[in-house]
Amino acid sequence: MSAVNQRAGAAAVLATTALLGLGLAPRAAAAPVPQPATATAENRAAAHEAAVAPDTLATLSRFFAREGRVSIADARPRVEGEAIPVHHLSPEFVAGKAGAPVARLEFLASRAVSTDGQQAALWTAKTASGWQVVNIATGDDEFRYARLGAEKLPGGTVFREPQIDAWYVAGGSRVLPLDEDAVRAVGEAGTTLAGYRTRVTKAYGDKLPGSDYSRSGRAGGFEEAAGAAAGPGGEAGAPLGLLASGAGALALGAAGSVLLLRRRRSSAQA
Repeated sequence: MSAVNQRAGAAAVLATTALLGLGLAPRAAAAPVPQPATATAENRAAAHEAAVAPDTLATLSRFFAREGRVSIADARPRVEGEAIPVHHLSPEFVAGKAGAPVARLEFLASRAVSTDGQQAALWTAKTASGWQVVNIATGDDEFRYARLGAEKLPGGTVFREPQIDAWYVAGGSRVLPLDEDAVRAVGEAGTTLAGYRTRVTKAYGDKLPGSDYSRSGRAGGFEEAAGAAAGPGGEAGAPLGLLASGAGALALGAAGSVLLLRRRRSSAQA
């Protein structure tokens, strides 16, 4: 088994262990999660309300206590600041659609903090049942890279290429890297928007929804349904209609909503 597959398997095992520790039963697949149309003040407020709901805070207590670092009773999670927009690489951009932006809004994220200093990102989206938390992700990537992007290219769009877990900021005709994965992809000086499109089209153009690769059920490519099973070289899960080979994800049933538990890739490699 390759090192990549070993990490993928470890991620799935770790996520399953955490899932059971939360007292929630895993499901084989989850319904696709709609994306928020815009990050208006009204949508941000609705996302915040979903993040601070009593059921969400109770789940967060179990989430932060899953590895025994803090007890459920002592976790006392709090949500800090406003919800922020999070963008991911756009399939339309990869497909070469005229006028398509490099990234699309995927969800709004709220920062959650435990009393022992653990942090997590609550992903919120408007579903058929209203605004809900659809994912809990360890760490503070969404907020850290939003800050770094604003510093590096004010007014630019910060986005993630989930296929390789790389973060960038794009503005005008430039795409600049924000982390090591992005540097490996486009170099320290970044690349032009056209150059970036050439790279991602070559990498993912044959893996878009409707392609033979996507229909085959193999991990990789832009999947249309969340909760795809892991395959060779991939990790479990494809939240919010994106590529399955990012960080591992498993679907959880919580209070009738779709909730995904995702561990950062660093957790799987540790």
